Amino acid sequence: MSASEDSTSGKTPELGTDVLRELWRSMTREEALDTRILKGIKRGELATVIWPSRGQEAVSAAIGQVLRPDDRLITTYRGLHDHVAKGVPLTEIIGEVMGTAVGASRGKGGTMHIADPDHGVLLTTGIVGSGVPIAVGVALAAVKSGSDRVTAVTFGDGATNTGSFHEGVNLAAAWQLPVVFICQNNLYAEMTPVEDTMAIEHVADRAKGVGMPGVTVDGNDPVAMVLALTEAVDRARSGGGPTLVEAVTFRFEGHYAGDSAPYIPAQQLAHQRELDPMITFPRYLLAHGFTQVELDEISAESVEAVEEALKTVLAAPLPDMEEIRSDVYADGLVVTHD
Repeated sequence: MSASEDSTSGKTPELGTDVLRELWRSMTREEALDTRILKGIKRGELATVIWPSRGQEAVSAAIGQVLRPDDRLITTYRGLHDHVAKGVPLTEIIGEVMGTAVGASRGKGGTMHIADPDHGVLLTTGIVGSGVPIAVGVALAAVKSGSDRVTAVTFGDGATNTGSFHEGVNLAAAWQLPVVFICQNNLYAEMTPVEDTMAIEHVADRAKGVGMPGVTVDGNDPVAMVLALTEAVDRARSGGGPTLVEAVTFRFEGHYAGDSAPYIPAQQLAHQRELDPMITFPRYLLAHGFTQVELDEISAESVEAVEEALKTVLAAPLPDMEEIRSDVYADGLVVTHD
């Protein structure tokens, strides 16, 4: 049974109009950000690098919709969409990508290491699979402090082949920690197709080995994603333990900005473009009471918001040299020796 089906009626439960609108708003901002930075890089306007997420908007938008503002998120270098969905201001995201003083980490982190604890983004990691055990630790901290916060961690299909992934999910299951593991399976681990790296059909099948629920969801369907993630988050928050959610999606750009992706077969790319959530979700919205004018207005607002943020970033100064010494140690930390 698909995760998007109601277990009693077999029909997809409906989400409210406000939720659908916010999903589309988040998705259009994610797409606008990714597209604008890539355009700037390709025409020599921006000197930076990103790992594009174009095509994976539905997954991130759903994550942002189901998590509370104080819930924690650990993401990866391909995490710009996750940052947008969790509420990190566009200026802080672009500022960090461009290494300026207005960045979320004041220009020290770059694309791979954006952090914004005020919006629940504790870490963006550049090491494949390394976010999983960190998320487990964050979830354990919530339990120890008596908080009902949930921790979500996103990663790619390639990360599920690492030792850190297996150790992390095993510990989370053994201790029944409030963490949701979200695999954004875009079918390629860098340049390697998923079928060349795993003998199993679904990443979610790995959950069976540690005794936790695992579900495979259409990652191009934001409604299905919201329903599956809501169940997983509710389970975690109520003490029911972790869940592995596999969101099957696709990325339409290369592994990094500048990668022309010759390893993706043309036929596969053409097929996946027909499933692009930025094309299919508007059709759903139009069939559920939205107008084309409203959808276009939201899209235009997102493009304008990205442009305004970029202008602010390009006018911002580079970090002061003394900035490199900040945030290295905790304020007031005193080290003593016996």
